[in-house]
Amino acid sequence: MNYTDRIFPTNKGLTTYLDELIGKNYQIPTFQRDVVWQQENVKKLWDSIYKFYPLGSILVWKTDLKLQNHRSIGGHEITDPGFNRAEYQYILDGQQRTTSLLTSLYGGSIADRPGFDPLLYVDLTIPIESDTDDESYKHRFLFWTEIDDQNGRLLQNAGRKKRFDQGLIVKLIDIKSQFSAIQNQVFNSALVNKDFNHAVLQELSKIKGVLDNYRISFIEVKGIQVAEVCQIFERINQAGKPLDIFDIVVAKTFRPGTADGSSKGFYLRDLIGDFRGTNQSEFLKISDIDYLQILAVIIGRQIPDSGVLNITDRYLNEIKTEHITKVWPGACKAMQKMFDFLENHLHIHSPSLVPYRYFYFSIASYFYDNGNPDYELLKKYFWFYSFHNEDLLSNTTQLRQHLDFLDEHKKHQAAPFGVFQIDRQKLRGATYSSKGRWSRAILSLYASARPKDWGHIDRDVLAINLFFSTDKPNLHHIFPTNSAYVLSQQHQNRITSDSLMNIAYLPQITNLDITNRDPLNYLTDYDKPGFENIAVPSHLLPLELLHWARQGQLPANAIDLFIEARVDKILNALRERLPGIQVSEIDTLA
Repeated sequence: MNYTDRIFPTNKGLTTYLDELIGKNYQIPTFQRDVVWQQENVKKLWDSIYKFYPLGSILVWKTDLKLQNHRSIGGHEITDPGFNRAEYQYILDGQQRTTSLLTSLYGGSIADRPGFDPLLYVDLTIPIESDTDDESYKHRFLFWTEIDDQNGRLLQNAGRKKRFDQGLIVKLIDIKSQFSAIQNQVFNSALVNKDFNHAVLQELSKIKGVLDNYRISFIEVKGIQVAEVCQIFERINQAGKPLDIFDIVVAKTFRPGTADGSSKGFYLRDLIGDFRGTNQSEFLKISDIDYLQILAVIIGRQIPDSGVLNITDRYLNEIKTEHITKVWPGACKAMQKMFDFLENHLHIHSPSLVPYRYFYFSIASYFYDNGNPDYELLKKYFWFYSFHNEDLLSNTTQLRQHLDFLDEHKKHQAAPFGVFQIDRQKLRGATYSSKGRWSRAILSLYASARPKDWGHIDRDVLAINLFFSTDKPNLHHIFPTNSAYVLSQQHQNRITSDSLMNIAYLPQITNLDITNRDPLNYLTDYDKPGFENIAVPSHLLPLELLHWARQGQLPANAIDLFIEARVDKILNALRERLPGIQVSEIDTLA
């Protein structure tokens, strides 16, 4: 097909289009977003039609590809369950307008407004004041809630209810389908009184002319691949949520079930949704695109001729239904092992603490079809690349290197880690960020030490803190930022008190009890048996702080001294987690 043949502009009568939609001649793919139906916008839409203003084009994609689609819109069935066609017509742009027009003319239901009647009425007595009249539509087009006076209880509706009873406020659909009867009713009303030239009769004829003659512009596109649909959709919907590749793959890989029930069909959203329901792990809540890219990595490694060579959109579009079904059982087991590893071996209970999304891809791939995984290797792998001074998991090329590295170990052909390099200054200067790699790495290390509740050292803080329940976990400043000591010394410290070196996980009740007190004033409250030997080390805290509290005096540069000692604790913790690996410590602040 020539490029010039891909786009075909056309037009169609308004009511013809809606009748064809009810006749199931169009489909709306599931990657279309849910409609946000607003009463005022529907009225404005009909006012534009009433004035013969353009509405913008309906974009229709014609293809022989069968996609998962919405069974209904606005309460109207638009697709047969087992439909099959030589050519499908998918509405890519115009769902909002289509739903508004369909429900206001033919009735139906609005998802977020149960019991609301979307049928639109027109008050034939409302004139247009001027060519630029932009207010009369509010009174010309009405919903039943604006007419019904509830037997006189709603006084503001009394006038409209009277005109409705007189046949001067009528349904739009009745003007279309029962024009003669409506015309006769209006002609014999007390207001018109059989005056052929009456303005109300003229208004009725005008509305009928609008319904009969208004034409909607269509742009039909043919000969485009499903990958191009993503880009087209995104460009014409700049103000809305862009269509992503997951939506495309879901629609492309959909397969309907058979009428006799011999095949359940295939729907990726349901597949992932069922997997998410297997237990209560927070990791099951990773994004749809995370799941898709995990599958892509496994497909690419296990099905060499799949064409899925990477996790970019170009290659994700190559994923086929048969690829997913082939690897899905093993992928589920691999992901369950991966989540178990993160939660129960590393003691990290939230995706918000995983420094790189790419860990999901590499570790899941390692677990796939691996009957003898090396958990000690995986631990070293996680901590090495979480903290290594160079950003080694930022692109797909590096991901391939990681996959190859773990594959070698999977085959028991150990590849060396190399030298672990870390900058003390990056530890000192790290502050909380929900998305920052260093923030996540440090907080995950704190979590992996299984910090104890200062008030009850037999309890793990994170078991009761549920740090994953909010965007910002309940973190406590060892030296509170508004404490008297910090406020008096803040200009003398090399590092801000907001450094993650000055942070610990604590239960909210403990945090509230401490508030803005100096460490000298609150640490002695918790200095009981087990506090020094169990609680403090579990937070990777230096004991110098406790010694200062017992002495009742803080050095002038206490924060700087404390942060340097905390950095030492973290480095020692990493050395313990990286046995046999050479550690190279640098300091760019020195």
